[in-house]
This record gives sequence, structure tokens and C-alpha cells, in this order.
Amino acid sequence: MDYSTLTEMFLQVTGKYGDKVLYYEKKDDRWEGLRGKDIRDIVEDLAYALRSLGIAKGTQAAVLSMNSPRWAMSDYAILCAGATTVAVYPVLPAPQVAFILKHSSTSLVFVQNEEQGAKVLEIWDDCPELKTVVVMNGAELSGPAPNPDSQRIMTFMDALELGHKYAQENGLDFEAMCKEPQPADLLTLIYTSGTTGEPKGVMLTHNNLVTNIEAALTHIQIDADDSLLSFLPLAHSFERMAGHFLAFSRGAAVYYAESIEKVAANLQETSPTVLLGAPRFYEKVYNRVMESVGNSPALRQKIFWWAIRQGKAVSKFTQNGDQPGGWLAWKYGLASKLVFSKLQARVGGRIRFFVSGAAPLSAEIAEFFAAAGMVILEGYGLTETSPALTVNKLEKFKYGKVGPAIPGIEMKIADNGEILARGPNIMQGYFKDEAATAEAIDDDGWFHTGDIGAFDEDGHLQITDRIKNIIVTSGGKNIAPAALENALVIQPHIEQVCVIGDQRNFVSALIVPTYDSLQIYAQERGLEISGNKELIEHPEIVALVEKEVEQAMAAFARYEQVRKIVLLPQEFTIDGGELTPTLKVKRQVVLARYSDMIENIYSGTIADAPAN
Repeated sequence: MDYSTLTEMFLQVTGKYGDKVLYYEKKDDRWEGLRGKDIRDIVEDLAYALRSLGIAKGTQAAVLSMNSPRWAMSDYAILCAGATTVAVYPVLPAPQVAFILKHSSTSLVFVQNEEQGAKVLEIWDDCPELKTVVVMNGAELSGPAPNPDSQRIMTFMDALELGHKYAQENGLDFEAMCKEPQPADLLTLIYTSGTTGEPKGVMLTHNNLVTNIEAALTHIQIDADDSLLSFLPLAHSFERMAGHFLAFSRGAAVYYAESIEKVAANLQETSPTVLLGAPRFYEKVYNRVMESVGNSPALRQKIFWWAIRQGKAVSKFTQNGDQPGGWLAWKYGLASKLVFSKLQARVGGRIRFFVSGAAPLSAEIAEFFAAAGMVILEGYGLTETSPALTVNKLEKFKYGKVGPAIPGIEMKIADNGEILARGPNIMQGYFKDEAATAEAIDDDGWFHTGDIGAFDEDGHLQITDRIKNIIVTSGGKNIAPAALENALVIQPHIEQVCVIGDQRNFVSALIVPTYDSLQIYAQERGLEISGNKELIEHPEIVALVEKEVEQAMAAFARYEQVRKIVLLPQEFTIDGGELTPTLKVKRQVVLARYSDMIENIYSGTIADAPAN
């Protein structure tokens, strides 16, 4: 297919795959599908409705919802109307939603349900340009629009009827509408979920996304025979580009997960061939497997680790596009039958490959999955780069590295180690923020990523950490906390970590333990413990986690090693303000919230971990 805008792509895909089911959604315990021509009919009427409501070029309409076919179709309808989509994370509290809707001058918002609609009703008076709310699931909101004379609430079906009628009365031509947007037109505003300060609205054009899709497809092969399970937020640039636009461009089927909690069950029900996930997903799968193995009989454990050794030996071939032969091939076949087939069944049994993005992935986890016959292709990018900059390839991938640059993108390392990028995928700037734009993109067009990294002899990039996260100890040692945190979170009883030590004389860590597994551990040993607070204060539990810290730190230089830890009584959460919607730890929030504990660490109140 040949297209220069995503609206042209939409026309071509729905024409070519009109009779193929492209979207699936679970309703009443059944997965129901929408064919290409069904999707086109809905998007067409919805786009007409938007036009009738004044949504056209130069205006913004937002989507505030969990992933669903209606999210995807609302996005295409906004684009086909010639407008710009503002993608809003559904987990954001009302004040943050208000900031985005007001800052973006949004005039219409699609909300998933009554819960999301309630947020908008709460902040509507703070968003003077917001005129219309469309409720996607047809629910009645608990209150009217603040000013019924100029503001309107309607259901998704109401909008379709409005659009159909408007088109008949005005003789609109959908194909002509879809050809109006130009490559340089603003396609979307995606607000960064930055760990510091107010979010910034990243401006991406049709050309930014189209060129990024085409370039990414040279490293990641997806076609009409593939299917995906969508569960990363569509407001995130990674899922939006790859799981939404790229998958659709190839005619691949997309199943929309019911919720994060049901991803494991949905994987087995839908058996996708490709899965996009953040490192946290792979960490959880890995930890569940390790926990299960640890609770298995000795013989089963011995078979498991024998199989992993065969898998790791085979992966040395597959990393370079080769296949083993002879005795190793036979042993791997047996390992697959005894162990790996069962692991693969947990994710549906048909995975061709995984893709990981949004944060660094532990090399140990990547090697484990590859050994089990499920390669994770790690990539790197930012919202500001549409997002892909680098991606590993199935025929050439490396653990702990994010692959070579995709075609059309220039990359280099600045004198201070910062990764710089230039190409057709680089954003147009930050919406209404010329100063921040000038700071991010220099006069030569290089985008400053804020990340530190290096390229190896094969052109594969390795990310060290964010510049702003680098710890400089009082002794002048530079330490990247991401590497330490990646080593810690794969331990059986460690769930979340924030490594600290900037301007201090040693490194320490705030640790959220895995409460469920620790409760089981305590029960098996007859420990009388009630609640998380008692759990993390019990000497035997503390000693267990300290031992895992010791094991995780063994591979690091002494000055890098975590010397003291504090176990926290509750998880870092989005609602609590410690996590961004993309599950990155807001370091400054955590440091402020637990400042007393941190001072106790460095005042000597908390003893050194035995490991150090």
C-alpha cells in the first residue's frame, strides 16, 4: 500500500480487508469481531458527526478511555474529520485531565463510561473550550452539562445517528474528507507522563507516524496473518503507533484485553502471535514462573533448569538467525516438549515474538524468554520520536541492548554521553511551549533524548539511564540506578524498587516487597504475622529480602552495591502519585514522601544489610 497520511491508510486497509475481522472485543463471555467494512461504516458516520459539531482541521478532540474498538474508531474518526486527537490516560485523576483538556483547547471528548464522564463533569467549568462529551458505552452521566445552552452530552450511538443524518443532508463524501489531511498536518497531541513537572503536549504529524510505521516494519515483520492482544494504554505512543496504527496498516487482527487484571486469561483465550508489553509485564511473568518452579518437587526443578540450559545454548544460534543441529537440536526438542511448551501455553501458545518498550528490560529476563522459545525484541524511543528509534531484529538481537536504528533515522552520542536523534519521526515541538521545544531540539535538528547510552561495534544501542536519574555519590562516583533496579525487581520477593544515594556516601534502596509470596512464605514457616506492616518488620522476612539484595548486587562494583534497604508497607501506585501512567517511578515524589525513612538510612538508624 502507498499512503502519506493515516487517513489514506485507513481507506486502503478497510477497502482491502473489508471482509476480514480486524477488531475483537469480549462481550458476554464471547469474543465478537468487527470487519473492515463495519469499522469503516462506523468511522464514516462518526466523522460526519464530528464535522457537524465543528470538529475539523485546527481543532482538537480527546479520547479518555481504556482500550477498545471504540477507542480506535474514535481516533480514526477524529483524524478523518481533519482534526487532532488528544490521547488521555484513563487512570489520570480529574485535575490532571483538566490540565490536558484545557491546555490542548479540546472542544470534544469521548469518554469510556460514567466513571470517566464523572471526571469531565467535575472539571468542565475549568475547560472553557470543551463543548461536547460523547459517552462511548451509552451510559447516562450522573449530571447534566454545566451550561446546556452551549454544551452537550450524547451517547456513541447518538453521534452515529447524528453523523448519518448530517451526511445525507449535506451530501458529504467520506473519501474526499479522508484525502484532505496533508502529511504535515497535526495528527495527535500526546502529553508526556513525565516524572517531574507538568506534562508537555508532544505534537506529532501524519508524516511523523507514517514514516515511523514504515521504518519499524523493516525490523518487526507483522502481516495479515498475525493477531495482537492490546493492553498497554492507547494513550501511550508505543501502543498507539505499533499496536494500533502499524497493526491496522498490515491488516492484522487486534483483540482488546478486558482489563490489566484479565490479560493472563485473555492471552490463553485469544492466542496472539505478537504481543507488545512494557518490562513490568515480562518481569511479572518471569517472577510467577520462578515462584512456581521454586515450589515444585526437586526432580521437576532439575528438569526445568536442564531445559533452560539447553534453551540458552540454542539462543546463541537464534540470536544470529541460525538454528542448531545434531545433539543440541534433539535435546532442545525434548526441553520444548517437557518444559517450554507449557510456558508458551501460558501466553496462548502461538507467540512468534514479543516486543518490549517504554523502559529498560533486564538482560536476564530477555535471555530467559529467548531460551524458552519466545524472543523479546527490545526497542527504544520516546513520545517525541513517534516513538521508535531503534529495534532489535529476529535475525539479529542482543540481550540488554535495544537494537540498531531503524531506517531514515540518524543517531549519535554527544560528548556527555547523551543520545541524540534526527529524522522524519521527530516531533514538531511541544504544544504552546516554544522554550521547551528549543531546549529539546537544537538548531541542527538534533533531538536531545535525555538518555545516556552507547553503540557497540554492530551499531546496537545500550541504554544506561536517564541523565536526570544518574546518582553521583559524595565520593564522586556516577551510578545508573536503572541497572541496579532491574537486577533487584527480578528477585522472587521484590516487587518495586527505588534506588537512592545522590550526594550520599553509599547507595540504598526503598523496596516494595511482593506481599502475596511473602505471606505464603510466612505461613509455610508458621510465622504469626498480621498485615503488611508486621510482615515487613519481621526479622526473618527482612533477612530474606536482604539475602536477595545480596545476590542481586554480586555482579556490581562495590561502590554501586545497595548497602541498606527499607521495606515499604504499600505499593507505589498511579493514584498515590508515585507512578506515571506508564508505570515509571516518580523519583522526586518518592524521595519527598519517604524523606524521614531516607534520613534514617543515612543517619545510621537503619543497619547495613549483611551483604555489604
